[in-house]
Amino acid sequence: MEKINFVGLHAHSGVGSPFDGFGYPQEHMDFAYENGSEALALTDHGNMNGFAYQVLHAKRMKKQGKDFKPIFGVEAYFIESLDDWKVKLEEYKADKVKSKQIDNARSGTTVENEAESKSATKHDINRKRHLVLVAMNQTGLNNIFKLVSTSYSGDYFYRKPRIDFELLKEHNEGIIAMSACLGGVYAGCYWQNREQGEEAVLQCMREMTTKMMDIFGDRWYGELQWNGIQEQHELNQYIIKMHEEFGIRLVSTCDSHYPNPTAWQDRELYKRIGWLGKGAPEWLDNNIPDHIDEMEYELYPKNGEQMWEDYLKYSKQCGVEYNDDLILQSFEETHRIAFDRIEDFIPDNTVRLPDFVVPAGHTADNYLSQLAFEGLLRILERRGTKDAEGVLELYNDRLSHELSVISDRGFSRYFLTMKAIVDKTDEVQLAGPGRGSAAGSLVAYALGITQVDPIKYGLLFSRFLRADATDYPDIDFDVSDPMMLKEKLIEEWGSNTVVPISNFNTLQLRSLIKDISKFYDIPFTEVNKVTAVMMREATGPAKKRRGMKAGMYTPNFEEVCEFSPTLQAFFRQYPRVKSHVEGLMGQIRSTSRHAGGVVIGEQLDQFMPLIASKGVRQTPWSEGQNVRQLEPMGFIKFDILGLATLRMMEECIRRILQRHHGVENPTFADIKEYYDTTLHPDVVDLHDQEVYKNIFHDGKWIGIFQFAEKGAQKFATKVQPKSIVDISAITSIFRPGPLSAGVHNDYVEAVRDPLSIRYENEIMEEFTSETHGFLIFQEQIALLAHHLGKDLDLDDANLLRKLLTKKGLDPAKEAKKEEIYSKFVAGCVEKGMTEDMADELWQKFEYFSGYGFNKSHAVSYSLVSYQCAWLATYYNAEWCCAFLDKEPETRKEKAINIVKAQGYSVKPLNINTSGRNWDILDNSTLVAPLTTIKGLGDAAIDEILEKRPFTSVEDLLFDKGVVARKLNKKSLDALCRSNAMTDLIDERFSGSKHFWSAVVVDKPKTKKKLNENIEKYLPEGDFTKNEFIEHIQTLTGIYPLNLVVPEQLRQRFEKKGLPPISEYVESGEEFCWCIPINVNSKKTKNKKWYHIVTVIDSNSVTTQIRCWNIGNDYTDQPDINVPYFLKPKYDENWGFSTNGRIDESWARLA
Repeated sequence: MEKINFVGLHAHSGVGSPFDGFGYPQEHMDFAYENGSEALALTDHGNMNGFAYQVLHAKRMKKQGKDFKPIFGVEAYFIESLDDWKVKLEEYKADKVKSKQIDNARSGTTVENEAESKSATKHDINRKRHLVLVAMNQTGLNNIFKLVSTSYSGDYFYRKPRIDFELLKEHNEGIIAMSACLGGVYAGCYWQNREQGEEAVLQCMREMTTKMMDIFGDRWYGELQWNGIQEQHELNQYIIKMHEEFGIRLVSTCDSHYPNPTAWQDRELYKRIGWLGKGAPEWLDNNIPDHIDEMEYELYPKNGEQMWEDYLKYSKQCGVEYNDDLILQSFEETHRIAFDRIEDFIPDNTVRLPDFVVPAGHTADNYLSQLAFEGLLRILERRGTKDAEGVLELYNDRLSHELSVISDRGFSRYFLTMKAIVDKTDEVQLAGPGRGSAAGSLVAYALGITQVDPIKYGLLFSRFLRADATDYPDIDFDVSDPMMLKEKLIEEWGSNTVVPISNFNTLQLRSLIKDISKFYDIPFTEVNKVTAVMMREATGPAKKRRGMKAGMYTPNFEEVCEFSPTLQAFFRQYPRVKSHVEGLMGQIRSTSRHAGGVVIGEQLDQFMPLIASKGVRQTPWSEGQNVRQLEPMGFIKFDILGLATLRMMEECIRRILQRHHGVENPTFADIKEYYDTTLHPDVVDLHDQEVYKNIFHDGKWIGIFQFAEKGAQKFATKVQPKSIVDISAITSIFRPGPLSAGVHNDYVEAVRDPLSIRYENEIMEEFTSETHGFLIFQEQIALLAHHLGKDLDLDDANLLRKLLTKKGLDPAKEAKKEEIYSKFVAGCVEKGMTEDMADELWQKFEYFSGYGFNKSHAVSYSLVSYQCAWLATYYNAEWCCAFLDKEPETRKEKAINIVKAQGYSVKPLNINTSGRNWDILDNSTLVAPLTTIKGLGDAAIDEILEKRPFTSVEDLLFDKGVVARKLNKKSLDALCRSNAMTDLIDERFSGSKHFWSAVVVDKPKTKKKLNENIEKYLPEGDFTKNEFIEHIQTLTGIYPLNLVVPEQLRQRFEKKGLPPISEYVESGEEFCWCIPINVNSKKTKNKKWYHIVTVIDSNSVTTQIRCWNIGNDYTDQPDINVPYFLKPKYDENWGFSTNGRIDESWARLA
């Protein structure tokens, strides 16, 4: 037989059809091309999440000279009428039995459930049928986008997206439609009517055909498929009858689900992993077939000959005869559709930014210029420098240059959109001074997008935006509450204008090993031993190979496989697990939402197929560190990121206004005015040496941004910064690269001995003196190259920074690097340097480029650090309260200890004085809030605040009208055991436990019953010390250290050089101290007892200590809540341990 022309018009990937399809679109396309196909459609279930992969790979293939046509489509979920379906839904909701069948999950990840589509579904509320739609041209593609977007919105989205006839009538132009598979629209007639006989099936299919032809005309096709499923061949016969009766054309598809013939078993396992934890459906068992012959189909992208073989094989196997000529025509028709009916087009990727940011009568360019010059003038007038000699000219020239570059690049609308975001932010919350390289733009500063004057700090616009680059700007925007801001933008601008960006989460090594092992009955304990140590084993060798001596690093998949002997042994023992891990690693697991990214445009639902997750619309494509899809498709990401420190500032300012300015209930407008007039970087005194001394020299660290780590704190106190640039240098050096190179030690020496610094020439001194002769910032390399080189503009100089940091450059970039090198050497020679000196300086550039940091970012974040330090210096109590409010429960105890170290006492929880937030009682006492009590809800707190003060227990229970359902028994228990009700324990009670039993456990409903309880439980007295400690720790998350180790005892430890265990390794001391809070006794493989003792110390750090060789008496344990000193061993992999009996290796201190 001659070559059979065939194109796959029905295919699924693992991106848009997770746990049903498998593999990425580019894998499917590459195999199809290698297999002799000229084109391939992608039609994922209900969405087009794989579309961007498909388009971008098609462009790559074209560049490689591969003649391959991508076809764009979707396999939509279809119901005939949304209105009828809604009526049925309400019936189900009203029926107690049927309502249990309703699943209210709202997720962006559509997982195909074959029982709901490829069978006679029991519950018609869950029934939906498949409909394959492919775009003939750009108009058709936009209509499919609109159909998908609408299917994920409003009433159309319930558990899964859906479309109906009404939507198809409105948006069908340029679309070819096919009846799909055993889950398709014709199949629906078959499944629902086959028990009534052939005529019932045919009548339903006739009605469906008539409706579809009314909408699509000759663009409606009956779809045949070839597999070993008997029902498929029955359906094929019915579809052929529709061809005979109505003249509809037929197509055959292979409905491919994985990228190549060998991937079928990985796909089968992938399907099963998708249902883990959800309860596998009846149609899917856990037994993975050993051979493809056990399957009823092969679902890879086939060519015409392979399709014909399947047709012959499966029709014979199922005992069904067909007209060969008719079937051959159905193959050939796919090729005619692909090349005669579908245009050869790459989707429109015109950049779509909102029009509303440009007022009528303006262009984007002139309006941006107007706003920028007006903003700059206000800034200079506010600073009082507008009339200073040369200032206005300097700033105007820089602004004009930047505006020219922005205009030439077509980016004016982008900046106006960013300005609109900033304006909305200023209505409701604080924004940060800047982030990333955008702080190098004077336009951004003039518009209020940043608060950093780039001229003042020598920041480069070319670091942010080169005149010759092609990518859009990337401005990261810090705010105090990004979720609130995004909700505001969506509410005011519309959900089709502001769309959050999706993230695609992938299967990772640890979970994959665990999940795959379940299907091969490998004991969990054996698997857990591997996953518990493999990352730890690989981290050290991986860091060493990468030249890392400090900092955190997570080894990648290849490194773990190479460096973990435990994993290697496991894979040798279970080679099939290894094979599956390699096949499944990185496959799509779920869809989530980007932390801060949104796309902003207009009518986005017409230009991309929007999806939804948990009721929120989001993009079908992603943009981030590992994937870049949005900008190449014409959509620009705006990053709105959260910075918790800004919330601290807001709360601190709120307290300042209340305590020092008489503003009882400050609004955000009040807070913003204070910030703008007192704390803004243009206003606050950035040279206030009292601030530098108090925080950065004397080390009074509390909530200082970028200085939470002790290493950074110690480095800062050694350097003793006196300016923003000094702080910037510290934070730029305190990173893994510079630390591993020992730069921090060299820098401290240079700061302490400035006479030791040697500069090669005046230009070097000009640009490195602020960093004591070191190349710390990337901008320094660019400036030196520009000023020392010959005819090297700043764009080339900034490009040099990128070229120096990348290895394995392509020939064009390598040639550019050589060109810059030649110009640099020539310029250096002209300025009196020898070629050897120039080359030596170039080598220094190469060395420092490996860890040079972005000065624009460093300065921006150092300003935040300084603002924290200023507030901590002049409004310390307010800052401490804001700090305590912000810290999460997991760090609350440590935060309280930090505050106490500042000299504050913390008043215990009290039902009459504690509020919602941390409060200031006086300049040395802070009051803990009721919100720190676990189990005490908002309603209970509201009731307490409204009805207090309570002078007796009778007040609380009877006299003040407290609503019992709000302040219920659970709330009273939490208040009592957290020690917040001590004010109410009078002489009638013998102690706190007596009070608890009489008032809470046996809660009285009358005063008479209360008096009886007081008498009844009188012997109970107080809680024991350990009970009290357990209650406080359980209910507040705070260990009451002072009850166990008084301050005087801790001071004695410090004088004797006895560090807490959390500082033991770093201190180099011989002994340390700690407090056991839990003991877990276990046996080794050799049946020997050992303990795992959890301890805590004054840093509120919990640590585990393994106690080996304790003997046969496992009751030989350290007492809990008692301080001990000991001399433990420390191993980087296993942590702390002691050896021998507890009474010999642990010394009790109290």
